Amino acid sequence: MEAELQRIKEEAEAALNAINEADSLEEFRVKYLGRKGMFTALMRNLGQAPKEERPRLGKLANDFKRTLEEVFAAKKSALTDTGSRRADKGRLDLTLPGRAVPFGKRHPVTQVMDEICSIFERLGFTVAEGPDIELDFYNFEGLNIPRHHPARDMHDTFYIDDNVLLRTHTSPMQVRSMEKAAPPLRMIAPGKVYRCDSDITHTPMFHQVEGFLVDRKVSFADLKGILAVFIAKMFDKKTAIRFRPSYFPFTEPSAEVDIACVICHGKGCRVCKQTGWLEILGAGLIDPAVFKKVNYDPEEYSGFAFGLGVERIAMLKYGITDIRLFYENDRRFLKQF
Repeated sequence: MEAELQRIKEEAEAALNAINEADSLEEFRVKYLGRKGMFTALMRNLGQAPKEERPRLGKLANDFKRTLEEVFAAKKSALTDTGSRRADKGRLDLTLPGRAVPFGKRHPVTQVMDEICSIFERLGFTVAEGPDIELDFYNFEGLNIPRHHPARDMHDTFYIDDNVLLRTHTSPMQVRSMEKAAPPLRMIAPGKVYRCDSDITHTPMFHQVEGFLVDRKVSFADLKGILAVFIAKMFDKKTAIRFRPSYFPFTEPSAEVDIACVICHGKGCRVCKQTGWLEILGAGLIDPAVFKKVNYDPEEYSGFAFGLGVERIAMLKYGITDIRLFYENDRRFLKQF
């Protein structure tokens, strides 16, 4: 058996020395070192040797196998390095022009949100951020929308349980901010919001910017002035604006704000349904019931609030007709921005 071990070892070493390609190494490993290889088969026959010889022959076989494994590993490393260098040498052509690495850019929704925040920051507003997973009190109750209120049906809410939900607007930051600080306050709250809705103008997740100002003797004229400056900066100084009476549970009086259609400039087209106007945001004076929720005296303080959809602004600003384009990750669309 010792002679057979020596023969297999010499045969394996000779076969290994003859290998010049990395692809042949696996075939060698299976034949000599694998579970069904020659060394394994020989070890299984060790029980046929005389009992007194078994320890010596077992040690000898293990030493032979260990030595062969070390030589195999060295051979494999050498062939792999050589192959890599050869492949690299074959690919390298110094006469070829360099390849430009494309730079990523900010998503159009991010660009528009940053622009919105920048305009209001220059008007003295500070940015406040809050949780996407919100409590019912901050999302509804604190904004004068109790459980029985029909306005809750307008929000198509994702509920986690009876008291926890994915926020349907960024307005909860209005209540959270007023709880923590006394007036005067001038803040905007940008962020993601969630509603069970999906079509060419709605997505289950979108972005909003809530803005509010609280101080003494704040009037609707102050609200109109702030929004007029925002629209002039966001679109054009000549963009016409109109306020239409509306209803929101947390503002009174409330209004929808329209701008002259950015496509036809107020003449009437398919986009504005021949009206010449496009809705852009909702706004109003903060309802005294909201002040009472945060222990503000509505006789002493007043304020206004407004909310706008970032995707809506982006669609109007860039003439985009399908909101789903923002989230399909089509580079042909995104690289335009």
